[in-house]
Amino acid sequence: MYSTSEPPYVFTTLVYFKLIGPAGFLIFCCIKSSINYCALIGALASALAANAATELTYTNPVIPGDHPDPSIIRVGKDYWATCTSSAWGPMFPLLHSRDLVNWEQTGAVLPHRPAWATGDFWAPEISEFQGKFFVYFVARQRDGILAVAVATADAPGGPYADHGPMVAQPDGSIDPAPVIDTNGVRYLVWKEDGNSQKQPTPIWLQRLSDDGTKLIEQPHELIRNDPTGWEGSLVEGPFILRRHDWFYLFYSGNGCCGVGCNYALGVARSRSLFGPWEKDPANPILADNATWKCPGHGSIVQDDRGRYFFLYHGYSTTGGIFTGRQALLDEVMFGPDDWPTLNHGNGPSATAPSPFGAAQKSAASNYAADFSGATLDSGWQWPQHREPRYRLTPGKLHLFANDGRTGLLSSVLARSISALDYAVTASINTSLMATNTAGGLCAYGDMDNAVGVLVQNGNVVVWRREHGQIRELSRQPAPAGDKVCLRLESTGGFHFQPAISADGEHWTDCGPAADAKNLPPWDRAVRVALTAGGPAGAEVVCESFSIVPRQKP
Repeated sequence: MYSTSEPPYVFTTLVYFKLIGPAGFLIFCCIKSSINYCALIGALASALAANAATELTYTNPVIPGDHPDPSIIRVGKDYWATCTSSAWGPMFPLLHSRDLVNWEQTGAVLPHRPAWATGDFWAPEISEFQGKFFVYFVARQRDGILAVAVATADAPGGPYADHGPMVAQPDGSIDPAPVIDTNGVRYLVWKEDGNSQKQPTPIWLQRLSDDGTKLIEQPHELIRNDPTGWEGSLVEGPFILRRHDWFYLFYSGNGCCGVGCNYALGVARSRSLFGPWEKDPANPILADNATWKCPGHGSIVQDDRGRYFFLYHGYSTTGGIFTGRQALLDEVMFGPDDWPTLNHGNGPSATAPSPFGAAQKSAASNYAADFSGATLDSGWQWPQHREPRYRLTPGKLHLFANDGRTGLLSSVLARSISALDYAVTASINTSLMATNTAGGLCAYGDMDNAVGVLVQNGNVVVWRREHGQIRELSRQPAPAGDKVCLRLESTGGFHFQPAISADGEHWTDCGPAADAKNLPPWDRAVRVALTAGGPAGAEVVCESFSIVPRQKP
């Protein structure tokens, strides 16, 4: 006879409970009738309590930093995602996960800008059909019109081949997503960008060609915005889920981006893909709460257990525009009335049970590069219209100025941030710098708005570019030696204090701190960047780079 006071008994009970589950455990208990039932009940209660206590949770965001309009698919036990890259190259990062809460960037859909496009790389939707992988996306054509295009690959991680535009209506065509009808025929849904011309915004449906790269037959309107309600001037970001006898059209409404955003998520349903579509009386089904604001525009994936998860974006109420629209995850639940809900209608989850019991890595993890590899790590970006020239040698990144037209920001290599309070540092080898070459570090909004610190001609210069106009804030001699270490410390995501060091350990503030609330463009977030400027071909050699989150003073 065992005693509940004996630790081995409780441990063994818990092991059996974990291995065979509650039902199997009760059967086991009936068979083992010699066990004291009071002791058994006590041990089972202890096992249940231990199981509950060890349930792991995740905290949103699951993909920190600027990752708007995410889309997701499952391939076996692997999950793949991509998101808007907007004005940054390479276009559309590719991310991989095995557990939905820990993601790693593996590459990009388009390593270089297509010749037909000029910018605005938005809303990629990744999908699979008959063993082929598709990313439907948005870009602006050289005639200025927003178009829906497609790239294909034989594997979710690429490489992808661009097939060019599929549709470009006069008001613009954006936010594509494929859907399969009950008869196996594949269609594309997208938004006509009427709000950009003060017009309504229909969501269209049109049949895809067999190879998925062209539209055939005639388009059919599904829904359009109701300007008198929460949708305001637009509906967008459509994603259609088929479940049982219903098609569900998830969509977002109102203003997506910036300080004044008022985005939210709605849903409509229909027995037929062609409608009629009934909008949920409870719309919006996902809106602001104390932790997240302006949630929406995402896609849904079903795991191998039959559960549905929605990957979407939102602004942190504390980080807001400086960290950008971050990727959030919530389970989609369906009630007795067959309408979906997320987080019981309470807005984005702050925390939730980890879908597969995986521990989540820190959202604001350190990043460090010593440039010892043959290629740059995934996650480096550049302004898509000015792809920089660089090369790597052991322990050194050689960044070359494109030309003299953009001065200090001739070449930019940047990374997204995931915290408001951080220090970014770089070590610049000054012994290899030619006259008038400028190498440095900056907080970057776009080509017209940045603040930074650089070394040039033996001096350390703190500078600011605002609305395209550059101002020098301070200048002082650089430390003696063959290298200068530069640092920008961020507080609150917009207050930057520059500093210099000869050895990377002993730092001295240089120049005034700068408040740069104007940095993020309306649809993007702040990046931190290495910069090269000067005559065309001027070479800046960086030997290390790091981003370290820090405690707010």
